[in-house]
Amino acid sequence: MALDAPRADASNGAPPDIADSAEPTLGQLVASATRDVSTIVRKEIELAKTEISTSAKHAGKGLGMFAAAAFFGLFGLGFLLTALAWGLAALGLATWLAFLIVAVVLFLGAAILGLVGKKAIGQAKATPERAIASTQQTIETLKAAV
Repeated sequence: MALDAPRADASNGAPPDIADSAEPTLGQLVASATRDVSTIVRKEIELAKTEISTSAKHAGKGLGMFAAAAFFGLFGLGFLLTALAWGLAALGLATWLAFLIVAVVLFLGAAILGLVGKKAIGQAKATPERAIASTQQTIETLKAAV
């Protein structure tokens, strides 16, 4: 609505007072700016929470991969190592060599799972980059406006 267009008062249809059509006071401007800055800060915090939550999900996935690597490594030592080693020994290899071959294969599998878990943790970002960039942009905008 244009500032110079007269408004009708809802109660009696009379034009508004001169004080009603005047520009906002300094107090009103400060209150409005405070409200706007408060809204911006809340939105920045919300964005930071979202980014950190996403990062935590990536970290959780990586930790799950490490847990799976440990699980397979330990149970592999208990079950497969024994069964495969005795199978190789039955084929004519020395018993110690059969056990060594199976242990190396299982540790290679655990290492592969560990590397996949490390990669997943590497994708997790500890800092909310978008929130920081947005906050810096807001600060620059406010500095330019002042």
